[in-house]
Amino acid sequence: MPIRAVLWDIDDTIFDYAGADHTGMRLHLETVGLPVAYATVDEALAAWKAITAVHWARVAAGETGFLGQRRDRVREFLGRPMTDAGADEWFAGHLVHYEAAWALFPDVLPVLDRLVPAYRHAILSNSSSHNQHRKLTALGVRDRFEAMVCAVELGISKPEPGAFLAACEALALEPHEVAYVGDEPDIDASGAVAAGLTGIWLDRRGRGGRADLVTITGLDQLPGLLAGDTRFGAPDTFG
Repeated sequence: MPIRAVLWDIDDTIFDYAGADHTGMRLHLETVGLPVAYATVDEALAAWKAITAVHWARVAAGETGFLGQRRDRVREFLGRPMTDAGADEWFAGHLVHYEAAWALFPDVLPVLDRLVPAYRHAILSNSSSHNQHRKLTALGVRDRFEAMVCAVELGISKPEPGAFLAACEALALEPHEVAYVGDEPDIDASGAVAAGLTGIWLDRRGRGGRADLVTITGLDQLPGLLAGDTRFGAPDTFG
């Protein structure tokens, strides 16, 4: 049976999270000053990125909540104990700059336009529904997706099969009727495949090295792939 819907990751797939987070923190540090643990802004930004990855993994594992990870990121980054209110206040300064830098990747709107009306669209994210609804609304694309399933409310995170199956259920489709597109090879593409979906790794950075995965390097390649073009590693029966 052909693919009938595309299920999308958000951060670093359609939304340039890394770029916005980097810009937001750099501007925030210009305002509040460089923490004493870091010799340069670049060192601090690299540490913030690494700390963020660790604490988002804790959210996915069910070890902390959305606000908890924010507060723990701030405490670890600054290297000192803080009250919840203090951590929230510090993070709020970053949030102002981060949200001002929100942007879709340039290839997102063109590919969504090209895929209408052949495919339905929905979201599966390891974040919270409130956060992602607000983000997609601000970016002007929330109405492009008929359903949104998020791990914080669902209680199951990618790459657990249950997360992908819950999104398929929201679409009232079988897993083999759904393709999932995401920027992480294991959490997104491999997780989708294990759940019975067609997993597509969006390798924007050209990391490569995953011959086991259907891979694209830009969303402009997605329509051809879904239509059965085998140049990107899809089997002849794809779609």
